[in-house]
Amino acid sequence: MIILGIDPGYAIIGWGVLEYANNHFKVLDYGAITTNAGEYFPQRLSVIFQQLNEIIDKYHPQVMSMEKIFYNSNAKTVIDVSQARGVITLAAYNKGLEIAEYTPLQVKQSVVGYGRAEKKQVQEMTRTILNLAKVPKPDDTADALAMAICHGHSSGSLLQQMKGRTW
Repeated sequence: MIILGIDPGYAIIGWGVLEYANNHFKVLDYGAITTNAGEYFPQRLSVIFQQLNEIIDKYHPQVMSMEKIFYNSNAKTVIDVSQARGVITLAAYNKGLEIAEYTPLQVKQSVVGYGRAEKKQVQEMTRTILNLAKVPKPDDTADALAMAICHGHSSGSLLQQMKGRTW
């Protein structure tokens, strides 16, 4: 299975593509989509949409794993991130990807084994699990790889396999 992990945002969108087979991960690529603060916001959304489509077309993932949005004290930030998430979700949906969402607690639990782990612990375990020489930068990229790892670990669980089944 090829997993596209996404750390959503509108200034920096971290992404990572992993192949997951037989309980092992192989890094295919990772990086960040960036937009300029001075650009017209719809133009920024267009850049995200276009670049994400290019990534999907290049790596052909079956699933996109993305962080669930959580409330931030800055309402404008939440609204802008939500708009970017909508564009990201649309790009994945239009390409036929399964879309999986996880909370930060679920990602920490999956990657570190402890739901209250610190960000640096998650990044270091991501580096270790993927056998990388150093933690990817920017942090959004490391977070996106952690999202992909989370889905890989979750996809093998009985609960995930039963998702969507009707009895």
